[in-house]
Parts: sequence; C-alpha cells; structure tokens
Amino acid sequence: MLRTALVALLPLISSVCFAQTEAVDIYSQDQLLDLIRSNQYLAKVKQDDCQLVQDIEARAQVLKQPLYQFLWGEMLNHGTCVKANPAKGIALLRDSAEQGSSEAMLKLAEYYQSGKFVIRNKDRAVHYLLPAAASGDLTARMTLVRLFSEGDGSSRDYEMAYHWLYNDVFTDEATQKKALSLLKALAAKMPPSAVARAQQE
Repeated sequence: MLRTALVALLPLISSVCFAQTEAVDIYSQDQLLDLIRSNQYLAKVKQDDCQLVQDIEARAQVLKQPLYQFLWGEMLNHGTCVKANPAKGIALLRDSAEQGSSEAMLKLAEYYQSGKFVIRNKDRAVHYLLPAAASGDLTARMTLVRLFSEGDGSSRDYEMAYHWLYNDVFTDEATQKKALSLLKALAAKMPPSAVARAQQE
C-alpha cells in the first residue's frame, strides 16, 4: 500500500521539481531598467536562483551592454550570487557610466556621497551627477540641487542645476513639493538675478 502511494506521488514530485528548476529567461533591457529604477535588481537575481549569472557576466564583459555592466558590477560589489569583488564592481560601473548610463552615474554618485566602497568625495559625486542631470534624469537633478544647496560643487553650476529642476515635469505632488523645497534652499545661495534667469524656459 505504501508503495502504491509513493508511485501515485511520483508525478506530483516530478512536476514540483521541474517547476523549481525551470529555466529563467534573460531580462530584456526594459525589464532590467525597471528593476534598477525600483531597486529590485539584486533581489530579482537571487529570486531567480542565480541561474543567469553566466548570461549576465557575458552581456557585461563580452557584449559590454551598459545596463548589464551595471548589474554585474553591483553583483560583484555586494557579493550577490558571486564572490564579492568591489574593485571590479566599481570599475564596471565606471565603464557603464562612460557609455552614458544614467543609472551607473547615479549609483557612483551615491557611493561617493556615502563613502561606501570608495573614499567619500562629494565633488566626485557631483562629477557623476552632472551628465546624468543633463540627460534629463530627475533623481540626478534633485540630488544635484541638494548637494549644491549644501555647499558642495561649484557655484558656477548653480544656475544651470536650478534651471533643469525648475523646468522639469513631475508625475506626483510629493516629488514636486520636494523639488520646490530643494530649489528654495539653492535659491538662497544665488543672486536674485541668477534665480530669475534660471526660472526662464
């Protein structure tokens, strides 16, 4: 009777095992961008049981795709599914940033602001934020204005940063209010004539 029960359970056990080891498709560029912007990229790699490690590495190291350089770099920085190697991880983020990835620029700026993996250097954070902000990244623009309002960076760039954020478009009221607060703080460090120019379209 026990044998009969085991035989009956075999198909169920097999299907469960198959479901657990089912192949995972590599992420599309849009999927990966969404994962990065929602800060779910490392959790997703772990959720997929680290099945895509070789594919991710190949797209980063061989094909040199910027978003995959970002992902592989972050996996190395945090030891996600691989042995941690921040030296290689930061180098990959820099490669991604050099190819124009705003996400990589933002992440490098974040690390230079906090001093994680690198020596804390807010001027270098500004260096990475400027091109990301120029490309239209709202997070970069808000972070840049905040750093400038705190006295970091060059006062020569205040007017440009103010102009970018002041003329941006906001999808929610909370973000808009935060932007207005940041702009007010930066305006306090600028001549009224510079603020007036920055508020023009």
